Amino acid sequence: MGSLWRKAKRGLGFNLSIDVPTSSAEDDDDGDCDGSRTGEAAAGGGRASAAAFLETSSPGGSVRTLPTPMLALANLVNRSQVVHMLPHADLTNQQHHRFSCLHASEPHTFNDDEPLNLQSETAESAQQGCTRTVEIKLYPEFSAIPESASQENFTVLIHLKAPRACRNQNVGSATSQTSRAPIDLITVLDVSGSMAGTKLALLKRAMNFVIQNLGPLDRLSVIAFSSTARRLFHLQRMTDTGRQQALQAVNSLISCGGTNIAEGLRKGAKVIKERTEQNPVCSMILLSDGQDTYTLTSSLSRSCQSHPDYRSLIPSSILGDIAQQIPVHAFGFGADHDSIVMHSISEISGGTFSFIESEVEIQDAFAQCIGGLLSVVVKEMQVVVESVHLGVQLASVKSGNYTNKLADDARSASITVGDLYADEDRNFLVSVNVPSNSGSHDMVLLKVCCAYRDVVCNEIIRLEDLVRIQRPEVTMAYTLSVDVDRERNRVQAAEAMSKARAAAECGAFSVAVSILEDQKRKLFESLAGQSGDQLCLALDAELREMQERMATQQRYEVSGRAYLLSGLSSHSWQRATARGDSTDLTSLVHAYQTPSMVDMLHRSQTLSPSPRTPTPSTQPARSFSFLGPQPR
Repeated sequence: MGSLWRKAKRGLGFNLSIDVPTSSAEDDDDGDCDGSRTGEAAAGGGRASAAAFLETSSPGGSVRTLPTPMLALANLVNRSQVVHMLPHADLTNQQHHRFSCLHASEPHTFNDDEPLNLQSETAESAQQGCTRTVEIKLYPEFSAIPESASQENFTVLIHLKAPRACRNQNVGSATSQTSRAPIDLITVLDVSGSMAGTKLALLKRAMNFVIQNLGPLDRLSVIAFSSTARRLFHLQRMTDTGRQQALQAVNSLISCGGTNIAEGLRKGAKVIKERTEQNPVCSMILLSDGQDTYTLTSSLSRSCQSHPDYRSLIPSSILGDIAQQIPVHAFGFGADHDSIVMHSISEISGGTFSFIESEVEIQDAFAQCIGGLLSVVVKEMQVVVESVHLGVQLASVKSGNYTNKLADDARSASITVGDLYADEDRNFLVSVNVPSNSGSHDMVLLKVCCAYRDVVCNEIIRLEDLVRIQRPEVTMAYTLSVDVDRERNRVQAAEAMSKARAAAECGAFSVAVSILEDQKRKLFESLAGQSGDQLCLALDAELREMQERMATQQRYEVSGRAYLLSGLSSHSWQRATARGDSTDLTSLVHAYQTPSMVDMLHRSQTLSPSPRTPTPSTQPARSFSFLGPQPR
């Protein structure tokens, strides 16, 4: 218990009392609980104690209260909001209240979302938002091909960069909200028995951070699930009153029961589907530390399949087209979560998968995620590539998890990109077959068109650009584009990770390590690698970390699989995920982090400056952000 107590003190910076269970009743999965001491009543202003913030005891379990040392909250005072502490209540009444409210009734239809008033509140900023556009840069593999030569699989890099975020407002204030698109955020939180103790306390702290950093036009609803699922409160705006009610509801969470991920997602999807109004951006956050013991188990027993149907976990209502799909950003918490399930849920829905290996990192992981979600500037982006010269044919498109479609006549291709956070980059490699050419010293290969919805002004923006190369008569030596080579290295590294994972899942760990070693050699020998490119150095470090975590089956099962899947998620979507030390601002490099994410991480780590717990047994890889094409 002493170790648990020290860990809780290090991870939490509040002057509270912690209810420490003296029995293991809370970890019993036989009970049926919705994870909330007060259900939706908690959001209505009922009494609760400050100790409830860290409550870990179960119904029927005896409790002893240990006082924390007095810890300063000075670092909270100079921020725009302060976490609201709740008045103390008698512990005996708490226990009784918990029993009576676990099964508080829910409305049959979730059409009770708080109304929006976006038209009047965002009219001025909409005009400003329309002046910002996505930047397109096109980089051919070589600037010239002799006119008498033809070349197959000639590579073109398409580089897209989202507009910058506005940075002159305070997060959460009424005036700052209009500089970005407000969000409807649904958090689906595992409160099963295995979340008891420090895990639940740190989850509450992380959710308090999320609540404090949402603005008055953002709306939040929280779903708690264990054996069943319950909506803690309706989708409501995070005004001062809304924040207070949300904080009280989150602080009422208790842990018990099993892990029914599908039911939690179903309830979250119901909130989204039945809302009467919609903010421009909508997303779901899913956190779990265990394995689904309901849907997948019963599905396998009925179908006798060796591979479960992960799509059955996700409600079809959030798996629509580019305009209707709701991304689920999944967070695997600790060593016992089912990383394959969580990664599959995120990949199918268009979200990311993060691996929270150290419990105290949960707030930083959430901070990085909402830093992106609160800076969405582009939605429904589509990229179309068309051949201009009659002899040019498209051979392939490398777009990671983004769906691409190549026309039957090989004259055009499309890529479905979806949303972009402010300052975010997207890079795609298109290979074309270039014919010989006579009578002209230059050639237009491709036209690239980009269309998307500006979420602030709610208008469709269309852009286009051309890819040109020279066709000289005399054969000359031309230098390979470092920008193209850098992106090719990134794509090949991601492909090597995928192959290594397939080998590891078959138990061929030496083969998996060899695949990654071969890719490290290719990185070193590449033009970008020879020039000391920072992306190559960071990829090399990440591959080395994966090799260490795949050295044996035991290490792969404990952390290697989750670390690798989170890396694959990050590279496939070209979006930051949490793994290893990727959220540590003292790292040399970061994985796809945008300035908005870094700013939110800084807020998190300023709010909670306690020392980070080091990852056991291994040296975490230094993550990185994509170093976009360099100016010529």
